[in-house]
Amino acid sequence: MYLNQMRKLRISKNMTLEELSEKTGISAGYLCHLEKGTRKNPSARVMEIIALELGQTVSEVFFTKM
Repeated sequence: MYLNQMRKLRISKNMTLEELSEKTGISAGYLCHLEKGTRKNPSARVMEIIALELGQTVSEVFFTKM
């Protein structure tokens, strides 16, 4: 599942969900759901914010298979 790439990138940066939440302004709960795949189809803006904080493109975070 492509959203697991988000978790992999976050962990590679030694970042907790709470830290990513603080840096992006997106709730840790929502980020957790995205990583688990229980929430799908985040908005383009949410994907941009997450990708920017992880230092990747939206495509690399959300559309690259592991």
